[in-house]
Amino acid sequence: MFGITLLAGQTALLVQILKQQGRILLRLDTLDARSAGGAAPVQSQAPVAGLPIGSPAPSFRLSGLDGGFITLEDLLAKAKPVLLLFTNPKCGPCQALLPEVGRWHGEYSAKLTIALISEGTAADNRVKAADQEPSPVLLQQQREVADLYSAWGTPSALLIRADGLIASSLAQGADAIRTLVGESLRGTQMLRMAAAADRSDGNGARVPLTAAKPGDLAPQLELADLNGKTVQLEAFRGRKVVLLFWNPRCGFCQRMLHDLQDWDANPSPGAPRLVVVSAGTVEDGRAMGLRSPILLDPTGQRGGAFGANGTPMGILIDARGRLASEVATGAQAVFELIGKPTVTDVEALKA
Repeated sequence: MFGITLLAGQTALLVQILKQQGRILLRLDTLDARSAGGAAPVQSQAPVAGLPIGSPAPSFRLSGLDGGFITLEDLLAKAKPVLLLFTNPKCGPCQALLPEVGRWHGEYSAKLTIALISEGTAADNRVKAADQEPSPVLLQQQREVADLYSAWGTPSALLIRADGLIASSLAQGADAIRTLVGESLRGTQMLRMAAAADRSDGNGARVPLTAAKPGDLAPQLELADLNGKTVQLEAFRGRKVVLLFWNPRCGFCQRMLHDLQDWDANPSPGAPRLVVVSAGTVEDGRAMGLRSPILLDPTGQRGGAFGANGTPMGILIDARGRLASEVATGAQAVFELIGKPTVTDVEALKA
């Protein structure tokens, strides 16, 4: 019996070593330990790798090779899916994959943000990436971010949707990572998979993460405004409303802000009411300089129920509280939704 207890203790210690070293070994072999009386085998498994699809991606703040800090929110600010690639400068398969990662970064940057989460010193990582066209390399101290994402091995990778939800299982090894990158580039396949996945409601129950469609009653929305007052979407019933999902760290949002301010100061007759749902702070909201109400969504995830997986995105809700449009993506589509003349419209009128 003592032998069984000792073996179980050794197995637990081995699991911890594997987690710290980040080796690609998802399961310990079954360990048979029989006492003189013929005790049953002792079995042990390493922790399950990866996070549930549809769950919120854990936030982090890491130093880059230049000494500056980058957060997950910074990576998501470009309104694109993010591929986190866990690597190590002493990992041979990781280094063999670097040339391909450099090529992906150069060719697919318009569709996908790639960030390497690495270990070791800045000097070690800088030498390994010197001959490549590297994506951002972010340095963790003791695998703290890898542990957050249950990424026990290197190289391994996962995809995060533009709204900050986990969009894929953990891909382990070069071949699985290549497959994941290919799937992420084939339209919205991975995003649809994540949108249909189940996620926890925080109480252990599973709830569907499916987005509403035009004609459906708008999902419930209850958020604080810039004065701390709780506002419900239902409060705007009786008038058309455009929900604008916004992130102050999104470059596309900032580029449209001046035109949005002009429209907000003098909206056309019959224009829908604009309600901004911002992932920023109270100060960020006030800096927008809008008269339209701004509701704060610190997680930046409430748009998912409406089908908005990034920023800037908007959707029209009719006076009955039902969705009246598909999701509008980008400044021009949002301006068309709120009735602001675009450059194309103005040129057509001049002609």
